[in-house]
Amino acid sequence: MTNPLSVSGQNAAGRERRRATSSALPVMAVAAGLSVAGNYFAQPLLGLLGSELGMSTTTAGLTVAAAQVGYAVGLGLLVPLGDRYARRGLAATLLAATGLLLALAGAAPTGWLLLAATALAAVTSVGAQVLVPFAAELAPPHRRARDIGVVMAGVLAGGLIGRAASGLVAELAGWRTVYWVTAVLLLAVAAVVWRVLPGGGGDRGEATRPLRLWRSTAALLVDLPALRRPIATAALAMASFTVHLTVVTLLLVDAPYGWTPAAIGLVGLIGVIGPLAMPLAGRLVDRGHPRAVLVTGLVLAATGWAVMLPAQNGGIAWLLVGLVLLNAGQTAVLNASQTTAYELRPQARSRINAVFMTLFFAGGAVGGALVPVVWVNAHWTGACLLGAGLVALGLLVALAPRRRG
Repeated sequence: MTNPLSVSGQNAAGRERRRATSSALPVMAVAAGLSVAGNYFAQPLLGLLGSELGMSTTTAGLTVAAAQVGYAVGLGLLVPLGDRYARRGLAATLLAATGLLLALAGAAPTGWLLLAATALAAVTSVGAQVLVPFAAELAPPHRRARDIGVVMAGVLAGGLIGRAASGLVAELAGWRTVYWVTAVLLLAVAAVVWRVLPGGGGDRGEATRPLRLWRSTAALLVDLPALRRPIATAALAMASFTVHLTVVTLLLVDAPYGWTPAAIGLVGLIGVIGPLAMPLAGRLVDRGHPRAVLVTGLVLAATGWAVMLPAQNGGIAWLLVGLVLLNAGQTAVLNASQTTAYELRPQARSRINAVFMTLFFAGGAVGGALVPVVWVNAHWTGACLLGAGLVALGLLVALAPRRRG
């Protein structure tokens, strides 16, 4: 016979955990955003870094590449550890380490030290990707996708704010200030994460040693065939999305536009639709419509590319409408794919996230690598066809019949 007092105690504990999780969610979103922001600081500062630290154009450009490579290394080596160690402690440690490394970058007397500190800070900045599966673990099933969306909104906003804030702060108070301010904020938020987030989080089930953990991460696509579809769909969508990040700038600096970098940067603010729409997409997924959200997102992205076609002749309104559709579609695809992947093996969410995000950004790298070839040979029309074609391929993957067993 069930003890009523025991049931009552469990219910009270559940309510307390839910309250703690709700209060912790904004902290996780802010922490995730701050964690990744530093990876984007150097992008608008390349000329300034070159003049102040005596860096060549090539070396300054390597700062951006080092952040991307470091993030990939962190995804593969550190994110899977969330399935072994308590995620609260792991996230707080990585946030604090990122803060210290950004402080070192801000104090760097030479370009090479800045480059090394940037690369190491990017490795530890994957604390953001430890927090995403942590949010999935803490959330009740009926709001899991929404909570994932809130934390991912923080990640997306961190990238946008990192690019925008570094240039602005550098102009007002010097480029080192943005690194130091972010470092202080990260150290503070690491302490808040440790204090506010619920304890636990390490599953310690399938893989108890880091080496075994990394092996099981590498084998996930073989051991878990159902993981391939959401990852492939998201990677193709990211390849398409990355195409626009480059070609829109190429379009607007050319005739008939001839816009300044500042004006082009304002167009980039349309990307804020992503963070704003992410929780909304999550709510729809939580209501039992992940496939519908995924397909709708892909259709929106493809439509966005079609709408943008007339922009080459000076149709700025077509460009803006297309960018809104593209950003909204990418948000829906990411949330639906990510949530679906996490549910395939809940005890391995950190490892799944490591594989998911590694291949997601690899898709973006492929899209970016295709841009120069297409732009030289087919200009804006070719770029739109490339972007739409990648999304269409993702739609075919999403709609392909599922094999039994």
